[in-house]
Amino acid sequence: MEFAPWPTQNWPDGVPHEIHDYDMPLFQLLDDAARDYPDQTYTIFSGAPRTFAQVKDTADRIAHFLHAKGIRKGDRVAIFLPNLPHYPAIYFGILKAGAVCVTCNPLYTPGELNYQLTDTGARALFCMDHPQFYPTTEKAIQGTDVETVVVCSVKSYLPRLKGFLGGLLGKIPRAARHAPGHLMFDDVVARAQPAPPAVDIDPTGDLALIIYTGGTTGVPKGAALTHANFVYDLMALDAWARLVYEDGGAVEGIRRGGHHCYLGVLPWYHSFGMTCAMLSACASGSRLICVPDPRAGDPPFTEVLKLVETHRPTLMPAVPTVFVAFTNHSLLDEFDLTSLMGCFSGGAPLPPEVCRRFEEKTGAVIFEGYGLSETAPVATANPTFRDRRKIGSIGFPMPGTNIKILDADTGRAEMAPGEDGEVAVCGPQVMKGYWNKPEETAEVFREFDGRRYFLTGDIGHVDADGYVVITDRKKDMILVGGFNVYPREVEDILFTHPKAALAAVVGVPDAKSGETVKAFIQLKDGETCTESEIRDFCKENMAGYKRPKAIEFRDTIPVSSVGKVLRRVLRDEAR
Repeated sequence: MEFAPWPTQNWPDGVPHEIHDYDMPLFQLLDDAARDYPDQTYTIFSGAPRTFAQVKDTADRIAHFLHAKGIRKGDRVAIFLPNLPHYPAIYFGILKAGAVCVTCNPLYTPGELNYQLTDTGARALFCMDHPQFYPTTEKAIQGTDVETVVVCSVKSYLPRLKGFLGGLLGKIPRAARHAPGHLMFDDVVARAQPAPPAVDIDPTGDLALIIYTGGTTGVPKGAALTHANFVYDLMALDAWARLVYEDGGAVEGIRRGGHHCYLGVLPWYHSFGMTCAMLSACASGSRLICVPDPRAGDPPFTEVLKLVETHRPTLMPAVPTVFVAFTNHSLLDEFDLTSLMGCFSGGAPLPPEVCRRFEEKTGAVIFEGYGLSETAPVATANPTFRDRRKIGSIGFPMPGTNIKILDADTGRAEMAPGEDGEVAVCGPQVMKGYWNKPEETAEVFREFDGRRYFLTGDIGHVDADGYVVITDRKKDMILVGGFNVYPREVEDILFTHPKAALAAVVGVPDAKSGETVKAFIQLKDGETCTESEIRDFCKENMAGYKRPKAIEFRDTIPVSSVGKVLRRVLRDEAR
């Protein structure tokens, strides 16, 4: 049963309203790329390339190794790594063994990692040979079901001379010691055979991934996603993208077989970077630049700018704080960034002023989308053309996806067009549920017309032109004297102040009005500003009840490892 075409006159030309034939194992993407483009580069790390054939060979060996260690279909295997070239081979190797990937933030503390390993019952773990990450692993696996630990060194995939010199000079990071029984990645790959076990995968029923979400709003929960969830989302993104490759040239989709290069600036443990960079590059036979630490360099993000100039990426999925880092970088004009064609923004609302500045300085086009870890992650996207996108909106549902706006209190009644309510998503990318949490799963699903809709926790509406507009997070809404204030709306205005680099807005208790608005502002490097300047600016640009009653300047505003402003942290501090 298909959805009716989304009601808009601005649906992008050539994009289908439905996606078919996504019922296949996720690892088939790598097998197909290695068959069609065996000698084409997949990953680039520190100047060293790895072809699709090489990555497939390693993935097959990882699968063989895991099977020999007793890992069977449905078992969970964790990846505790930054964006290293090991990552795709390990990821696909786990899937080829029939197991389920558990992707973990490499910056987690031992307690945070232990929670995920315990919750999923992971039996094996891949970690980095590093003086910080490896000791974290040692502590985190205590009391868990983890029986096998594989330690990955960056030396494995460095150019030979750089690896030799790095080892000679002691510049390659490694742990001081390794626990008995822990295995080295190179030894595992060398001893295993490129012969994955024969595993029968049900793409729509069998899990591919458990990814943890909710850290910015509550206790983390494992979103359980199937192979088909991701394959559908990748096919929908491929169908959605339309680019103009030459001035005055025809509009085309993503060219395959090495034409494109993705900048892997987002972490691959997170669904945004995983799907829109690591997996998308594989699906299109494109190159992928590994960026383990996007903040590297002096000033921060300088190394990313160098990578753009050297390797000429054409596509970059990123969160708004990355675009801010680019546009505010003091050395930006010294680098050639003209290779960038299309940039997909998500993970957090994109302030219109940030979009304008980035495009003005790079020539690329940003199209904003929307999704969650629970939706693999893309649920909606703006058209990839300047004349069809609507800045400030999140565009239209992806092909084969539907959106409903439901009452924010119960999630059981549909709102009238144009009215705010909770955004609910139905489509092939929506997760099966939260891992081992049936009650929490039941709370976030509603059934309409025999279909299951996921309650996102975000407030929004559909405007007169059919564009979906996110007003704010349901839990972040501020109630000022009976008026609803949505932090994003205030933040978007603050972003237009010429001295502001980042802004965050939260509600704080007030005896008179219930709550008042407090703004946290991070200034651009070298700028100074007073509270009175900000108050005068707000007076000119927003209604009285929306204006921040308290203003605090911060050297840095806390963000998550994927660039989301942590309003919860600021709200707790303010209260």
